[in-house]
Amino acid sequence: MTIHFAAARPVYSALAGRRLTRRVAQRASNDNGVHEFGSDALLRAALRHFAHHGMAAAEHARVLAERAFFAGDRDNYTWWLSVCRALDRRTAAALAARTGAADGGERRFER
Repeated sequence: MTIHFAAARPVYSALAGRRLTRRVAQRASNDNGVHEFGSDALLRAALRHFAHHGMAAAEHARVLAERAFFAGDRDNYTWWLSVCRALDRRTAAALAARTGAADGGERRFER
């Protein structure tokens, strides 16, 4: 015996559904403006890093930021800390607090 799924019909009429949908569409906003990551290059780098390392990407970025910090490479430190922040804010905040260095959050990167 086969089982077929039949979705429940909405309680409100099709006309009410159209009204609700139109109201939501009117409130929508454009999100193509400036985002919290600072630049498209940083966002692309964070996404690429996530694609390569998966769920461990933030931890890997944190390790790279720590290495750069202790090697005295300030530019790479702020870059990897920003990538880490894009992936996991708590990890980045803990690293910035632990190193006591500026976190580089307000910089705009072009890599």
